[in-house]
Amino acid sequence: MNRKIVFGGIVAAFGIVFGIVAFSGSTIIDDTSGGSIFSPSEVPRETLPIKFELEDISILEVNNKAATIKVEFKVTNPNFKSVILQVITYELFENDVRLIISQIGERPIGMLESSNYFPILSERPTFLKDTITIKNSGNSPELWDTLTNNTPQWKIKGVAYFSLSSITSGGENEIIFEFP
Repeated sequence: MNRKIVFGGIVAAFGIVFGIVAFSGSTIIDDTSGGSIFSPSEVPRETLPIKFELEDISILEVNNKAATIKVEFKVTNPNFKSVILQVITYELFENDVRLIISQIGERPIGMLESSNYFPILSERPTFLKDTITIKNSGNSPELWDTLTNNTPQWKIKGVAYFSLSSITSGGENEIIFEFP
């Protein structure tokens, strides 16, 4: 038998199999929640929300002019595929008084403009830290006493924007969080 005919037959068979899979409207693996093999693509893909925990909030330094505070979040991804965490924007409160608004990362304005994002892998926690400085204006001596004595009543409210690692699936998602 001629080698060219056998090779041509193998290439044609791969082309037919590829065409059937590509145009049948099915996906081999559901890349969001680990769905079944050959699930129809007409079913909207559900992106599970990422999970946020406040890992640590601590006062690093307090003097008469400023206080330095470290905030650490633990982020876990329950999806089958990794997600891209673009930005976390949060407000820090002490005894229901907002002290500062801060963010970790950047939210792209245009298409793929930003590279300051965080890939969150499936079922592996990622720890994100932020160090903020609060200046002493002299208008809140009770706040400064609380910070100096390390007895604050912290509260954090925020929102995080994330998407699947694939640009074409999952869309952009947000999760709102609050920690007492």
